[in-house]
Amino acid sequence: MRKKVLFITHTKEQCGVYQFGKDIFDAISTSSKYDFIKVKCESLAELKKEISFNKPAAIIYNYHPDVMTWVCTKNSKGIYINNIVDIPCQQIGIIHEITQEVADGATAYRNKVIVGDGKKLLNSLFDFYVAADPTLLLKNPFVFKTGRLIPTYNSNNVTGNYNVPIIGSFGFATANKGFEELVKTVQREFDEALIRINMPSAYFGDREGNNAKKIAETCKSLITKKGVKLEITHEFLEGKKVLDFLDGNDLNAFFYEDKNGRGISSAVDNALAVKKPIAISNCPMFRHILNTNPSICIEKQTLREILQNGFEPLEKFIVEWDSKNMQWEYERILDTVFLKSENIIIKKVGLINKFKNVFRKKLSLPDSSFSWLRDTESATKDNLEFDNSLKYLPIQPEKGDLKLNRILDDTARELYKPAIDLLLRALPKTMEKKIVRANVQQGFVFDTVYRSLKNYTNPTLLCVGSYEDTASLALIKMGVKVEEIDPMINYFLQEFYTKPTTKKGSYNIIFSTSVIEHDPDDKSFLECIDGLLAPGGIGIITCDYQDGWVEGMPKPDVDARFYTKKDMEERMLSYMPNCILVDKGDWECPNPDFILADKYRYTFATFVFRKK
Repeated sequence: MRKKVLFITHTKEQCGVYQFGKDIFDAISTSSKYDFIKVKCESLAELKKEISFNKPAAIIYNYHPDVMTWVCTKNSKGIYINNIVDIPCQQIGIIHEITQEVADGATAYRNKVIVGDGKKLLNSLFDFYVAADPTLLLKNPFVFKTGRLIPTYNSNNVTGNYNVPIIGSFGFATANKGFEELVKTVQREFDEALIRINMPSAYFGDREGNNAKKIAETCKSLITKKGVKLEITHEFLEGKKVLDFLDGNDLNAFFYEDKNGRGISSAVDNALAVKKPIAISNCPMFRHILNTNPSICIEKQTLREILQNGFEPLEKFIVEWDSKNMQWEYERILDTVFLKSENIIIKKVGLINKFKNVFRKKLSLPDSSFSWLRDTESATKDNLEFDNSLKYLPIQPEKGDLKLNRILDDTARELYKPAIDLLLRALPKTMEKKIVRANVQQGFVFDTVYRSLKNYTNPTLLCVGSYEDTASLALIKMGVKVEEIDPMINYFLQEFYTKPTTKKGSYNIIFSTSVIEHDPDDKSFLECIDGLLAPGGIGIITCDYQDGWVEGMPKPDVDARFYTKKDMEERMLSYMPNCILVDKGDWECPNPDFILADKYRYTFATFVFRKK
């Protein structure tokens, strides 16, 4: 029997939070794995009645403190009381105004009495949290993230008369939406254009519509060119109606002015659905699409240029953020929630994970305790924009053939110095924080991937363990398209393999730097790579190596194992029946030359193979 999961939302439909929840429920409600039940309620009593009737295994709250005030109430002494603390099932809250700080500070136990600002109570209301922010780093094991949800829409409207373009926008009439700036921008660029804005009043914040009328009047007063026309409507458009409105425009623009402390804007989700060009401001609420290439940011491109580039730069989001993927995301989250509830003791002082090593992969629990970075928390990101000054000539060894299955010792450090030097030029801030003697792995991987690109037409690349992977980042900066997965930014490899849109047998190059030794289940790790590689595709892996190592011998706590010559020659290949080594392995290493923490002596080995 499928487990029942209540999806709790409020009743006022003229609200962005409500519409977001409605779309999410519509996407997940067809699940064959869980029985999702939508419940609209405005009080704790109504909720308890539904719990008594349905007996759910979990509850998902489409929560925002402004629209679901009964979840946490303020008493006469100014102290907030969590009213759902005693409900005996797993409770999951959707965080709408998500930031990295909010996500990192979320706690996994429910407090009865909470002191503080009621709008900042997300940290202690629920057992787990979900954030629809693809840019979030998953540092907190009790915060999950999903992609956005792009509605399905079939357009019958053909536009494209860009001599007199139709520029549109929509959104509730709240502060900082930038409608005025849109009018100014259109007039700067065009002598003839039609601006269409749908600006309904919001039930929470502008119920009488006064702010909507005020903004509309200001926009009208800004029109100075006879050829520029402005149409503003205040009707609340729901579902297909808002999509039809957006589809009637040649370009949809969102020039929000918010700078900090806000979540992702859902307006863009609808605009993506109609597959028309989109222009945005450099606002954190659009951080999930700010790095689109070519840029769609008005600070970098004109409206004319964004129109000319069309929708192609945004096509990938339509594939990644559809309803099938969203349903998979919520099923995966619930699988994890129920598994964690069975194997984790939750105490008020913190959490005790009884099965950390065994369940790390299954729990989607990022192991943030280990990195080749010296200081990840204070990391300042390098600029990753395309840099055509970065040129690289693959290694040309003096003695002929280049050995790809080998030990990365001091000889390799000298050989791959040109690759390491390029990484230093391309990513100085990230490389500065690396352990210098470990950089030979990144140099090897970068060079091997780069030299392999010429063997494929429009090569497809996948980096496994991509967070702060300098080989991957440098390739991207050089204009190479790389798909990236990492439990810190999205998925473990085994999770990604089951994603509905993951195309098996489609990648020409899969590379992974010093990741496999941290996975408790390297068998499934290699099986997934075997399944993802296209025929003729190449896999490039580096790992921690100490020949003769057996279970029980010393190793860093974050490693599941050291690899040995027997592993490389026999065990690993046995998991990939469709793959062969690209050359004969040379993994002799009687004197490892890498020392970690003055305690562990080992080295690094490479494992490079080809799909038959």
